Amino acid sequence: MARHVCPWWLGYWLVNPLRRLLENPREILQSFVREGMTVLEPGCGMGFFTLDLARLVGPSGLVVAVDLQERMLAGLRRRAARAGLLQRIDIRKAGPEGLCIGDLENRVDLACLLHMVHEVPDQAAFFAEISAALRPGGRLLIVEPKGHVSQPAFEDSLAMAAQQGLIAVDAPALRSGRAAVLIRAG
Repeated sequence: MARHVCPWWLGYWLVNPLRRLLENPREILQSFVREGMTVLEPGCGMGFFTLDLARLVGPSGLVVAVDLQERMLAGLRRRAARAGLLQRIDIRKAGPEGLCIGDLENRVDLACLLHMVHEVPDQAAFFAEISAALRPGGRLLIVEPKGHVSQPAFEDSLAMAAQQGLIAVDAPALRSGRAAVLIRAG
């Protein structure tokens, strides 16, 4: 499913606390996440954003964290257990045919695609799967790293999302990346 997947061992660098100095997950996510939400996070890795998402959704919410690599998911499980957040996170391994989220159809309030869309080879199928999981009016936050993703490539991804019924409604200014908020049409 992926073009070039981030190696599992790089996951330890990606969850380094010093990264928060450049990119604070809570600052990025807090205006989009409310307590009680169901949030989908494909490409979660070892959970740099996941743990903050779990804190933000609170005890009545759920984060569905999906990754291709079992070693990344094992790291997320350890970190979530240490933080006391494991009960708020549904950890899933993506399969060769997709994200394995068919049971979430029309149930997701927010999908967070954080630094990972550029790794997906079949973006049409990927965005179709995300769109199906979102409830009508559900939102999608895409953040891509400026160093890896050019503005034209980012716009191509947004166009692919639009073909799947996801409408761009905002472009939040982030120092660390290119960002857009999309809504699933009713």
